[in-house]
Amino acid sequence: MIPRLSYLVNVLKNLERNIFQSFGYPPRELALAYTHQKQLPQQQTKFNLKDLIGDGILLAVPKFRRTIERRWKRKYGSPEYGLKILLPKTNIAVCNECGHHYERGRLCGNCYKRTEIETKEIQAKIEEKLGNNKPIQNDVIVLYDGENLPDQPKEFWQGKRIIEMKKERPQWFSKNLLQKSTQQPSELKDVKPTDLA
Repeated sequence: MIPRLSYLVNVLKNLERNIFQSFGYPPRELALAYTHQKQLPQQQTKFNLKDLIGDGILLAVPKFRRTIERRWKRKYGSPEYGLKILLPKTNIAVCNECGHHYERGRLCGNCYKRTEIETKEIQAKIEEKLGNNKPIQNDVIVLYDGENLPDQPKEFWQGKRIIEMKKERPQWFSKNLLQKSTQQPSELKDVKPTDLA
């Protein structure tokens, strides 16, 4: 490292000396500029940028693009350097509802898409009936064709809004999806065992 640094300092000193000898030192006072062409002796060597820079400054810059073979070796491995074998996935499951494959621990993509489309239709129907600008502070009950209102006391229906969809309820779209998922906090202290089956 030190020899390279001293070499670079010497090159910069030589460059400074060459520049000031060819152009002359700057004047100390204001003066008129006059150019005079000197004939350079033929023995003087030409200034070369490669001598100035050398290999030290551009050491970490790649000079050539990696070939596709080298890129594939880095990505997939090779027998000389060790193989990176593609491992098969073992966490693939089949959906019971639609028969599509999905990763365990995730939702089935096909079922999620169907539910999303049905939910957007319900939202559009709600906006059509209630308007976009009105805030919905009360619960909304969605009824499909052939469904009747459940038998509940009058207090249950106070402030509720009913939206009727003009089609039959899809078999996979259960009524539980439209019910609130939150429950009232329990005051019990005992803990129920889970995952017994």
